[in-house]
This record gives sequence, C-alpha cells and structure tokens, in this order.
Amino acid sequence: MKFSKIFPPFTILLSVAISLYLYPYLPDTLATHWGLDGNVDGYSSKFVGLFIMPIISTFLYLLFSFLPVLPTYKRRWSEFDQYFYLFISLMFGFLFYVYLLTMFWNLGLRFHMGQAIAPFLAIILFYSGHLSTISKRNWFVGIRTPWAMQSDKVWEATNRFGGNCLKIISAFSLLIIVLPQTGLFLFVASIFLLLPITYLYSYIIHRRLS
Repeated sequence: MKFSKIFPPFTILLSVAISLYLYPYLPDTLATHWGLDGNVDGYSSKFVGLFIMPIISTFLYLLFSFLPVLPTYKRRWSEFDQYFYLFISLMFGFLFYVYLLTMFWNLGLRFHMGQAIAPFLAIILFYSGHLSTISKRNWFVGIRTPWAMQSDKVWEATNRFGGNCLKIISAFSLLIIVLPQTGLFLFVASIFLLLPITYLYSYIIHRRLS
C-alpha cells in the first residue's frame, strides 16, 4: 500500500519536471485533443499543453486525500483503503500515460491516439469490474444504484453483474488496438448497452427481494 500512496504524487512531480525540461524545445502551440478518427482536432498554448495535466492531477490528488476524513467515508474506509489506493494509482498512471503520449506527439512521434490509449483504458476498466465484484456496500467503490445502497443483497447482485459487464466493456476497448474505428464503435455501444442494463438489473433485484 505504501507504493500506492507514493505513486500519485510521484507522477505529478515527474510530469512537472518533464514539462519544465521540455518547455524551451516545444512550439508555442501544442496538440492537446484528438478526434475519434485519431487525428488532432484541438490545440492549446504551450503552457496549457504542458501543465494542464499536472494541474488536474494535483486537484484530484487533493480531493482523494480529503475523502478519508469525511464522516460519510471514514466509517468503512479501512475495509477498502488498499483497493481504493490501487485504483487511484491506476488512475494517476493513466493520466501520466496520456500526458506522455501528448508530449511524444508534440515532439514529432506519430501514432493513433485511440490505439495507444486503449490498453491502459482496458486495465482500468477491468480492475474497476474486479473491484465491484469483491466490494461490500460502501460509498467509495462499486456500482452505487439507489437500490443497491439500501440492501447488502441487492448490492452484491448488482455489483457482481455490473462488475462482469465492466470486464466485458474492457475487452471491447482492446478491439480499438487492431480495429480503431470499428473497435471504438463497439466499445461505446457496449457502454450504452451494458450500463443501463446493470441499472435496470439492480432495480429488478430490488423488486424481487422487497
């Protein structure tokens, strides 16, 4: 768990150090947004392009650091802290990875952004699914429908079903690597299909047990 606590601020400091180092070598305008086709469709100033990700990561780190002291979260924090910190480390790893991809692109390396992001995205989605399937009723992790928050049985059923759906979605995200356009379509379609089904499933279980 010690590594999981150190890793997020480490990525922030490292990204700031890289930005300071690269500042003299990059143009005044940087590519910072890519469309669904993998082509650049948005630009920002050099300062924004270099430092927006470290700034966002810093705000997120402060937010996540503050959560354990809130009364709503404090009661059951110890039951989930190791899983939560690992999830946060994955999130910060993902942000740092996207930051590095942006830097590489602006230094002249060319690749399909969606294909490059897909593997890490799949890891986060799969772990989120795993986390849901093993979680108990709480306010930190899992699929928190109104009915799941009222009953341990509904929570367990909802998160087992929804967690497996997230794992399926993660598999669809991997298709983007080999089939960028088709894979992206199937990935987005799986989200719009499986997440509402999970919500509906939670309600059905609630009605069945009430």
